[in-house]
Amino acid sequence: MKPTGREFQLLASVSDFTRHFGFPEPVHPLLTVIDLEKTRHLTPPTTPALRQLYIIALKKDLRGQMQYGRQSYDFSNGVLGFYAPGQLCEGNDGLDISALSGWMLVFHPDLLAKYPLGKKITSYGFFSYQVHEALHLAAHEESALAGLIDGIRRECEQPIDAFSQDVLVSQLDVLLSYANRFYHRQFLTRRTAEHDLLSRFEALLTAYFAQDDGEQPLPTVQYFADALHVSPAYLSDMLRTLTGQSTQQHIHQALIEKAKRILLSTSLSINETAFQLGFEYPQYFSRLFKSKTGLTPAEFRFSVQ
Repeated sequence: MKPTGREFQLLASVSDFTRHFGFPEPVHPLLTVIDLEKTRHLTPPTTPALRQLYIIALKKDLRGQMQYGRQSYDFSNGVLGFYAPGQLCEGNDGLDISALSGWMLVFHPDLLAKYPLGKKITSYGFFSYQVHEALHLAAHEESALAGLIDGIRRECEQPIDAFSQDVLVSQLDVLLSYANRFYHRQFLTRRTAEHDLLSRFEALLTAYFAQDDGEQPLPTVQYFADALHVSPAYLSDMLRTLTGQSTQQHIHQALIEKAKRILLSTSLSINETAFQLGFEYPQYFSRLFKSKTGLTPAEFRFSVQ
């Protein structure tokens, strides 16, 4: 979404991006790999940038706080971050990059337009994660990605031919598959933090549906993500890894359980039950209830009487 009432720089191409940050001009028009160690002498721009590009960056030893949205994040340790087109990022002139190392892969969506990866990439939730939800790589994981990045860099340096784009996209596909695997590993190995998040989510979910103070709006994934201070994509991916169900599936499950209680313990009509649960249209409630239980609300009420 375009910011309003603010000055920002639109970066619509890979060349726009490199010029804005003072990086070397890209060899390939749709993709570039930047060695961050060679950018230490540059002063990070302070003008917010709206980037219409995909960016994957491994940053090490970035000292200070990086502003992202309304929060600042510490990047002193090496982490892998993912940024989708349309995200606004703000620089910070207090950032110390004197010891910065790592790499940054920048590519335009047009690179993927005619390939299955162009659609598949939108299914990777980590492009919508917040900065503090970045991927912390183990040494062997970092080494595996470094090999892939070297291959992409070498391919970019070759003269463009009929196979160049096929090779680059296939290498990107492998890199993203590895990243997906490594995020799955992180959800499992950081069990204490993730199980604490799971416990807090379950408590919020239980408390929300325990309310009996009349009609209330249907809870959204965004509602729980905001309450837990995580992104909706991160919350759903974490829950799916630990429980096999997304946030929306958990919400529906709790909703159906409350619906059953109302149907069995009150004389409310089906329409009144739907309104009590926050549905604007009762037919949507009946459709969801049947999809989850195999019975309509009326059939369920009759079957247990």
